[in-house]
Amino acid sequence: MKTKTILTLLGFALALTCTVRGADITPAETKAIAEEGFIYGLPIVMNYGVMYEYAVNKKSSQFKAPFNQLNSMHRVATPEDTAIVTPNSDTPYSLGFMDLRAEPIVISVPAIEKSRYYSVQLCDGNTFNYGYIGTRATGSEAGHYMVVGPDWKGETPPGIKKVFNSTTEFSMVIFRTQLFNPTDMPNVIKIQEGYKMQPLSAFLKQPAPSAAPAINFPKIDKALAKTGFFDYLAFQLQFAPAGPEEKAIRAKLARLGLEAGKPFDFKALSPEQKAAVVEGMKAGEEKVKQTVDTLGKNINGWIVSDPDGDRAFFNGNWPKRAAAAMAGIYGNDSAEATYPISKTLPDGEPLDGSKHNYTLTFAAGQFPPVNAFWSVTMYDGKSQLLIKNPINRYLLNSPMLPGMKKNADGSLTLCIQKESPGKDKEANWLPAPNDTIYLVMRLYWPKTEAPSILPAGEGTWKPPGIVKAD
Repeated sequence: MKTKTILTLLGFALALTCTVRGADITPAETKAIAEEGFIYGLPIVMNYGVMYEYAVNKKSSQFKAPFNQLNSMHRVATPEDTAIVTPNSDTPYSLGFMDLRAEPIVISVPAIEKSRYYSVQLCDGNTFNYGYIGTRATGSEAGHYMVVGPDWKGETPPGIKKVFNSTTEFSMVIFRTQLFNPTDMPNVIKIQEGYKMQPLSAFLKQPAPSAAPAINFPKIDKALAKTGFFDYLAFQLQFAPAGPEEKAIRAKLARLGLEAGKPFDFKALSPEQKAAVVEGMKAGEEKVKQTVDTLGKNINGWIVSDPDGDRAFFNGNWPKRAAAAMAGIYGNDSAEATYPISKTLPDGEPLDGSKHNYTLTFAAGQFPPVNAFWSVTMYDGKSQLLIKNPINRYLLNSPMLPGMKKNADGSLTLCIQKESPGKDKEANWLPAPNDTIYLVMRLYWPKTEAPSILPAGEGTWKPPGIVKAD
């Protein structure tokens, strides 16, 4: 799933309000700290933007449910879903943010038929994927699972199959339930009604502990994120105890005056230091963009990478973590789903629906190798959001294969273009924008035996290149 707070920083120096102890650091040091701090903090601030829209701001068009309540969407994502870049339109979502400060949260799942893939991704405020429930990870049986915050020291009660440890006090849970076709939605809804998220005390039918202190969550939107980046980072760090690999960057930020839970006084900096902060953040953003382009290996114009994981996976590699969030925040571990992405032809020419028609052909017997299913989703190349089109189709996937038209040799050709390729080919049509194109191939539960896309970028299966069809 990946809030576009990619931050153009014009006007930053006029608007940022922050308390700084930076009188003893040079402009060069200030720039370096601001650059590293932006890279370190980008996923954290992006996640806060999503949390604010989904769980805090009830007036937001993207609001889902208050903390510790689950919201199930009885539909797939559409162009109206704009809080998260590259939204998945394969699997109806059930979403929720957990407040783990007062007590753990118990997640319960019903028994689900083995032929239907589902997953429950646990992603904390650091954007670390710290656990999975679902077809691949835990099987199709019913079960109860407990999520605990970073400071929890209690016992595991009977009936809990597994305990998951969040590195932050606020955390997101993302349920994905496979939809076979539009007429299958009532079956998905029935499954979603069996998902539960509740405090441990409610699960045990015991009195609830004292509530955690109320929080005045600062308003955030795209404009505010441009001007208050370090304020939002400081606010979020108070709920995220520093891991061993974070102590160095947090010490550097403290030299600049940024400390967890405290205001950051930008005005206290000298004019030279203020300019250095702006330059450093711009440099940080450019570095993240460059890292996105080098996240994985280019195979026939598709970037195949392994960008997401837990704390140990990143191990302090802040550019990689930031690039993963910028490319598509809340992406799965590659073992759960691998995401080849393409913006170009194999020769590097950008994909542009206003200039060309394209095709993507899978040879007979060479479809993406998965244990669950695969899809190819179309996004606008600039916003990385789904695009409106006359047939309301945002992807083509393997459950749709029976209705598609195969070639005489058994291969399958997808038509990627802004206008219909004709009624005889419309089942194979993936509508494109009248502009640049961003394609995401999703391989859910990729196979590990050959042919396989794993290890990502080094596997024996290679995604075929996109070609012009003009």
